[in-house]
Amino acid sequence: MPDSAQYPPVVPGETPPAYLPREEDAPSDAEPGTAEPGTGPSDTAAPQGIAATGRSTKGEDGRRRKLVYPPAPEPLPVPVVDNHTHLDFRDGLVEVSAADALDAAAAVGVEGVIQVGCDVESSRWAVQAANRHPRMLAAVAIHPNDAARSEAKGTLLAELAEIDRLAEDPRVRAIGETGLDYFRTGEDGRDAQQASFRAHLAIAARRGLPVQIHDRDAHDDVIRILDEEGFSGTVVFHCFSGDEDMAELAHQRGWYLSFGGTSTFKNNDTLRAALGRVDLDHLLVETDAPFLTAVPYRGRPNAPYLIPLAVRALAEELDVDLAAFCERIRANTRRVYGDF
Repeated sequence: MPDSAQYPPVVPGETPPAYLPREEDAPSDAEPGTAEPGTGPSDTAAPQGIAATGRSTKGEDGRRRKLVYPPAPEPLPVPVVDNHTHLDFRDGLVEVSAADALDAAAAVGVEGVIQVGCDVESSRWAVQAANRHPRMLAAVAIHPNDAARSEAKGTLLAELAEIDRLAEDPRVRAIGETGLDYFRTGEDGRDAQQASFRAHLAIAARRGLPVQIHDRDAHDDVIRILDEEGFSGTVVFHCFSGDEDMAELAHQRGWYLSFGGTSTFKNNDTLRAALGRVDLDHLLVETDAPFLTAVPYRGRPNAPYLIPLAVRALAEELDVDLAAFCERIRANTRRVYGDF
């Protein structure tokens, strides 16, 4: 792990300097909303999720969101990697560069990130950024919700060909996020999602790359397609949302399960029960930043520097030594993606 002393100081209990809001970061005419997977890079776009007050807005569930980034947690005793993040999506009040995000993360024991694409534009961004930043690796794909929209526009095949081309880059270490999402896309988009998922599995198999799966309300079909395609490569379920039986199946298949902030949510007892069935040699951690911030900051913008919140909660739930747990996560991550 790089020596954190070389990075700008991050004080536990205080928001990292790069994430502190400035007056120019909160234009009064910004529309309420929130960043969403599959919308593409927003580093240079108008801020998303900022209400006229400049400090809060309503999320999808109608609840008021506080848009100030949370304070930094205590550093981890052993560094880990954020297995899934979107540094190109902007949420909250500030635009934070990838370099600043990586520095803040390193200061609390996050030695690197997997930057995940959701469409062609964000996948290109991931590849370019991973080639600029040694602490970043890339994953490229068409998000299942985008796959349905692209099929409707008649552009899906061309986009899949571009993902395949991007996957040639040595800094690309996974195909993702792909999979199925039956929550946001109705039945009319399921055929396109399934066809796209199969195409991504073929790319991953041909390139010898792991696949990062987005699975929302679609467990049975995701497993069925993996079986029908005979995919024998490394499988990572990003933001795992299955139950104990699915965790046991993953254990039997040697699939990797990635956990983050959702494991800390009060109403997620099913996920915590599943955690007890996970093979710890196949467990990864993620933020899915800027989404799914861990308790006690649920609803606020997320960032890689906040992953210690989830790691500590997971270690406590599993009743394992924190340092040993971090060592295992680190080894698992390198087994999947290789060295930075």
